[in-house]
Amino acid sequence: MLLDMLRKREISPRLLRLRELSLFNQLSETELRQVDALLHEREFIADEVVFDEGEEGQALYIVLEGRVSIIRARDGVDTVLANFGPGEFFGELALLDRGPRGAQAKAASNCRMAVLFREDLAGLLKTHAFVASKITLEMARHLARIIRTTSAPAAPPTITL
Repeated sequence: MLLDMLRKREISPRLLRLRELSLFNQLSETELRQVDALLHEREFIADEVVFDEGEEGQALYIVLEGRVSIIRARDGVDTVLANFGPGEFFGELALLDRGPRGAQAKAASNCRMAVLFREDLAGLLKTHAFVASKITLEMARHLARIIRTTSAPAAPPTITL
């Protein structure tokens, strides 16, 4: 019995998937298990709306299986802004503020996702501040990469003499 207690606990496929995310890759196994306990699993069928543009953001979504499209409708035309598959996450701004969603998220196929609600992250900040700080730092780095990528200046013009 003591030997069983000393053995390392088996790592679930979901924990392995979470460990691969940049958001959680700085966490120890114990810290990752603390975060995993906060996650809510949700399933969506193809073409089901995950959230609508304009609604208040409540959570970050981690795709475990399937695909999700981020869509913005303008003048009656839907434009796909991004696609996310297994091991990717979206909706992270909702963990930082209560602002409106900038686009709609829709299941592009049947999918299963792990969801981290803003209130759960706030609770983690109260009970395990060090773990929550690691996550928020990685989120800040992730957002900085997005900003740098999307606002990178165009290549300077080539001048020929």
